Amino acid sequence: MERIYVFDTTLRDGEQVPGCQLNTIEKIQIAQALELLGVDIIEAGFPISSPGDFNSIIEISKAVTWPVICALTRAVEKDIEVAAEALKYAKRKRIHTGIGTSDFHIRHKFNSTREQIIERAVKAVTYARNFVDDVEFYAEDAGRTDNEYLAQVVQAVVNAGATVINIPDTTGYCFPDDYGAKINYLANNVNLKGTILATHCHQDLGMATANTISGVINGARQVEVTINGIGERAGNTSLEEVVMALKSHKDRGFDTNINTQHIYSTSRMVSSLMNMPVQPNKAIVGRNAFAHSSGIHQDGVLKNVETYEIIDPKDVGIDDNAIVLTARSGRAALNNHLERLGVKLDSFELDKVYQKFLELADQKKSINDDDILILVGKEGRLNRITIDFLQVVCGIGVRDVASIGLNIAGEHFEATATGNGPVDAAIRAVKNIIRREMKIQEFLIQAIDHGSDDIGKVHMQVEYNGNHYYGFSANTDIVAASVEAYIDAVNKFVDN
Repeated sequence: MERIYVFDTTLRDGEQVPGCQLNTIEKIQIAQALELLGVDIIEAGFPISSPGDFNSIIEISKAVTWPVICALTRAVEKDIEVAAEALKYAKRKRIHTGIGTSDFHIRHKFNSTREQIIERAVKAVTYARNFVDDVEFYAEDAGRTDNEYLAQVVQAVVNAGATVINIPDTTGYCFPDDYGAKINYLANNVNLKGTILATHCHQDLGMATANTISGVINGARQVEVTINGIGERAGNTSLEEVVMALKSHKDRGFDTNINTQHIYSTSRMVSSLMNMPVQPNKAIVGRNAFAHSSGIHQDGVLKNVETYEIIDPKDVGIDDNAIVLTARSGRAALNNHLERLGVKLDSFELDKVYQKFLELADQKKSINDDDILILVGKEGRLNRITIDFLQVVCGIGVRDVASIGLNIAGEHFEATATGNGPVDAAIRAVKNIIRREMKIQEFLIQAIDHGSDDIGKVHMQVEYNGNHYYGFSANTDIVAASVEAYIDAVNKFVDN
């Protein structure tokens, strides 16, 4: 297995996302998490850019032990001096210096020539070697630099003492075959003298991970990545995607030092501290990455997990996959949930609960364990009183009115009432039919989860003839849940 070094730039390139700036304490937390994860190199910041970045690099250097701590610079002597000062406490240190090499950068950014750019690159690497033994050179916008000229630049900085050469696809422009060919060209046309080629790909066209893997296949041995793929514009190459791609294809012969079981927790930490939510369908760490809602997929996963999963969720620190119940789920998925909850139903009972489940799933985006238990409870007892219909009119500036129809032992009754709010009006309508002296002593509404389509659970205690009866229900409509809970309590003393 060939070792691929993981260079994490979450704290430098990742932190360039607007609104995601971190303080020093937060950066230390992430750096320590990256060390636990097994990252080889941590790019801790751009020290000349601000006193905050300078101080953070100093403190990170003190806080972590074995990873290389890297500081970014331009090909400017003052930048390099400040970086060297910021790295003074690092146990293992690297200066990352470089300059743009594409004609776009040479002409429009630097108003320079190709020859002058090579001179500046060599001068920067030579100067950095006065401070550290490990110098990485980046050829900014290498993705749009023609290969022959790029090879000249790389050979010059290798000769000047660079230990790592970073080939950034700065604008995310390259196709995977083009980027791979670029790495291959350098590997075969430059006397690298043991120098490592590194990938640094951006996501502008959605190909960062593919380009990085193509680079590795063609000779790169360092990958530059960020947690969750965060970074400027559309983001950087995602650490978790590259690491798990290599792990899933061990036959390719590549390995990293990453302890993958810490991937998910590190992802959550970065997301929380940077206030940057992970999209649900994000590969590896999105909340839907191991979730199955299609009935066909669920049936396959329940029979053999490898039918639809190429990664064991536990390998990235997630307890298990999720058979998510939605309106598209089948009986097999529902029965799996029921058995996990200790509920066993025969096929007839399962059919009845499944129909109720589909009705609820049409109202609610996803169904959780509490929902399922409620469904089973509703089917578990034949009640003497059931609701035929419930209609409520309410709002600002109008009278709250409820109309209800009840089925009592096969006979149908209807009533209408007004009240102080829709729940009060509905329960008054029920009382108009039942006509018994019942007093609500406790009325508790509780949300099961969060969201506008949430199910509300209602617990109700009703007093009748000196005895207390408890009613319970749940519904996406809180008025309906309240009336159902009230009738549930009434059924208990009616049955007695």
